[in-house]
Parts: sequence; C-alpha cells; structure tokens
Amino acid sequence: MQKNNHALVLFSGGQDSALCLVWALQRFEHVETIGFDYGQRHHVELSVRQDFLSALRENFHDLAPRLGEDHNVDLGGFGALGQSALTEEREITFNETGLPDTFVPGRNLVFFTAAAALGYRRGLMALVGGMCETDYSGYPDCRQDTLQSMQHTLRLGMEANFTIHTPLMEMDKAQSWQMGYDMGGQDLVDLIIEHTHTCYLGVRDTRHDWGYGCAACPACDLRAKGWQNWSAKR
Repeated sequence: MQKNNHALVLFSGGQDSALCLVWALQRFEHVETIGFDYGQRHHVELSVRQDFLSALRENFHDLAPRLGEDHNVDLGGFGALGQSALTEEREITFNETGLPDTFVPGRNLVFFTAAAALGYRRGLMALVGGMCETDYSGYPDCRQDTLQSMQHTLRLGMEANFTIHTPLMEMDKAQSWQMGYDMGGQDLVDLIIEHTHTCYLGVRDTRHDWGYGCAACPACDLRAKGWQNWSAKR
C-alpha cells in the first residue's frame, strides 16, 4: 500500500543526510533509512551511521517513535565501474571539466532506483536525499533538474506516486549548520559533530570543532568552511 506520509531517507551517515533524516522525522509520521555499501574508501561511514541512529533515539524522544527500520544495501562492485577517487586509493584531483574525481558516475541515480525498489515494497513513497546544487554544483547527479527527471522516471517505471525531497538543494554548508540548530538546537549540532562522517579518506582519529576528518580533502574543507562561516555569524 502506498503511504504518502511515510518516508525513506537515503542516510549515508554524513552531515547532510543526517540533517535530512531529522527534517523527515519532523514532517512524516513514519521514517525508515537506507544506506549503501558501494566500495567507498570512507567505509567507516557505514558504522558511524549506526552510532547516529542510536544517539538520535536516545536523545530525541519526540522523534524516536517515528524512526523505523534501517536497511543496508550491498552494491559491492558498483564503485569500481566509475574508477573514482572515492572508491580507489589515489590522490583526489580535478579533471578537465572541473569536477573532482570523487564523482562516482550515476551513483545517486542508482541509489534512488534501489531506494524506490525498497520503498515500493514497503509503501514508502517519499524519498529524501541530501543532494545540493550550491556546494559542488558541478556534480550532475546532484542537480535539481536531474532529480526531478528521476522522480518522473520512477513514477513511470513503477507506477507509484514517488516524490523526491531534497531539503538542502539550495543551501550552502553554513546554512545547513543553521538548519541543524533550528531543528534541534545545540543538542543536534553536537550530535552531528560527534556522530556523522564526511571525510573522503575515512579519517576518524582527529577531532576538530566541526567533527572528525583529515581536514584536507574537499569534503572536510567544505564542512570546515561552512562551520567557520556559521560560527562567525552566531
């Protein structure tokens, strides 16, 4: 049975998807999560996401009753198709198009297809992702046009009333930190700092004001600058 008030969040364990999870919990009566193992270098995110889910249930009692099952999907081998710096041990560089070679071709399209297949079976018609055009707008599978087209394709291909939600689409990282504070105050900000992972290299032995990471890769740089810009305005 299709249930428009039930959502499935693409939850990687990163800052953006954690914000989207809380956003969904405040809007839908039932929310489930889905994560993907696609051979990513920062495989640590798959364990960190469990820490965040546990901490969320423990610290946000008003949201916990809406948080349902978590699903882990094995997409092993997919990352090798794109031969990206996100799935191989190599230096992160930018190619001639200006894209960082952390771009995994088709990743978000595959993620939404897999999520929709699960959502179809479980009646989860709202699919929520943390894609954003403002940061790294060159990622073609993060663009609003791409995801609107994907929504149309999923509706046609499965004859189901799927809706793709991207609450961060027009935000920069400073605005996303503010969004976290607006939704859950300092408690949620602290939860994101301590229990989410963004670093492409999977570094979690060094803690900064904004969280754990190498402080050198593009993902850490983006998160750190967003934190600094947000903190300066508080």
